[in-house]
Amino acid sequence: MKLRTFLASAVAAAAALAFSAAPALAQGNYKSEYRMSLVLGTAFPWGKGGEIWAGKVRERTQGRINIKLYPGVSLIQGDQTREFSALRQGVIDMAIGSTINWSPQVKQLNLFSLPFFFPDYAAVDAVTQGEAGKTIFQTLDKAGVVPLAWGENGYREISNSKRPIKTPADLKGMKIRVVGSPLFLDTFTALGANPTQMSWADAQPAMASGAVDGQENPLSVYMAAKLYTVAQKYVTLWNYMNDPLIFVVNKDIWNSWTPADREIVKQAAIDAGKEQIAIARKGLVEADKPLLKEIASHGVTVTQLSPEERQAFVQATRPVVDKWKGAIGADLVGAAEKAIAARKKP
Repeated sequence: MKLRTFLASAVAAAAALAFSAAPALAQGNYKSEYRMSLVLGTAFPWGKGGEIWAGKVRERTQGRINIKLYPGVSLIQGDQTREFSALRQGVIDMAIGSTINWSPQVKQLNLFSLPFFFPDYAAVDAVTQGEAGKTIFQTLDKAGVVPLAWGENGYREISNSKRPIKTPADLKGMKIRVVGSPLFLDTFTALGANPTQMSWADAQPAMASGAVDGQENPLSVYMAAKLYTVAQKYVTLWNYMNDPLIFVVNKDIWNSWTPADREIVKQAAIDAGKEQIAIARKGLVEADKPLLKEIASHGVTVTQLSPEERQAFVQATRPVVDKWKGAIGADLVGAAEKAIAARKKP
């Protein structure tokens, strides 16, 4: 009887020891460094978000998880359209990615590229933080990555070297550099422009030489890249689309961490995302919009559309929204429209 009790105690002790050692064993499989892919570096709000996330993770895990930033999508030779596939395959451990860049692989992300669909920041927040945002995260999870939080690259505004843009007619024949997305081509074609797909590296010299007339990007990118020095002397705020960012981790990497560390990484992403969004919107949400004054100080003509003027662009691109609704998913678009209609307007 005593022997049986002794054996039972020994088995229990061994099990307890094995259980207590499990996290240590799992941590023993941790990589010394994790690779985070970013399109833009820390001079931009996008890269700053990566820096904040990495810092919070390192601090909160006492250095168990160390993250190195790879801006310029350098892990995939600068080809941002390959980022999502590389992340899923394990070439990249984690990323803060653009809904635009990942939309070729996850068509639902085209929701955010629908022209003139999100009238203000409250509309963006209503969608990302609501049912539509949850649906997109579920879609990403099924596609092979672990989505954790939302960030933001910002509203993409238009600049050019020719004239102020106040109506769709002002864009007629204008050569505008756009990212490599069919939806962007459809949008600018509908507005009468001549959309030209071009890498960002090629775009700046093309603007300087006059080979292209204009481009569209968040104002944070316009300022950080000093586009006013390459003939982009006219800027129009038209809020034609917003580019949310998504904090994600490769699934195998995620599963290699202990549940406690997963929770730390997720909460760090949520906290970093909120800080990053605030940085991306700085200078544009204040009553006097100081960023616009700074842009104007460089000799730039800044045009802000009235609601009536913006409505003309909405009407001109409505066929594009109708065309893409089916590809994105009518239910998802409908959920987004419902969230936007119910938002608390600024």
